[in-house]
Amino acid sequence: MLGWQDVDVETLRTQRLLLRPWTLDDTDFVFGLYSLWSVQQHIGLHPRVMTERAEAIAVIKRWQGMEHPIHAIRAVTDADTGEIFGNLLLKSIPASSAVTPMEPSGDTEIGWHFHPNAWHQGYATEAASAVLAEGWKTGLDRVVAVTTPNNRPSQRVCLRVGMTHQGRTDQYYNSVSELFVAFAPEP
Repeated sequence: MLGWQDVDVETLRTQRLLLRPWTLDDTDFVFGLYSLWSVQQHIGLHPRVMTERAEAIAVIKRWQGMEHPIHAIRAVTDADTGEIFGNLLLKSIPASSAVTPMEPSGDTEIGWHFHPNAWHQGYATEAASAVLAEGWKTGLDRVVAVTTPNNRPSQRVCLRVGMTHQGRTDQYYNSVSELFVAFAPEP
C-alpha cells in the first residue's frame, strides 16, 4: 500500500476530467457557483447564497490552506479545455455539537458542488469515483457522504460510486442528513 507521502494529491486525471487545486484566478467561477440558490439550497444548516466576491476569495484561500496529506478540495475541470464544472471535496467532517465551531468527527467526507450547466453529465460520479480510488490507495478505510433528505441527485451519485445508504443521521453538521458510507475494497 502507498503511504500518504507517496501520492500526489494536488491533481487527479480521469478520462474526461482534471481535478486540480483552486486558484484565485477561479474566483469568478466560485462566486458564480455559490451565488446560485439551486446549488446552495442543499449546503449547510442555514443555506444562503454568496452576495460578495470577497466571500469567494476567502473560501478559495481556506481551501488552499488545508494542511492534510490526502484531504483536498479540488476544482473539477474539463481535461482538454480547462472549463470548470464544479467542486469535489474530500475532507474532515465535523461532528454535531453544541460548541461552535464544531469539532472534527474523525471521519472523512466526500462531497461535490457542480454548476447547473454541468449537471446530468456524469461529472460528479466520475470525479467522486477517482477521489475515492485515490483515497483507498492512500490508506483511507472509510468515507462518508451526507445529503439533505431531499437532495435526490446527490444521493444517486453516492449510490453510483458504491456508497451504501445508512439511513438518517444527526451526527454531523448539527442537522439531520441522509448518511452514505463507503469502505475501502478488500486487498
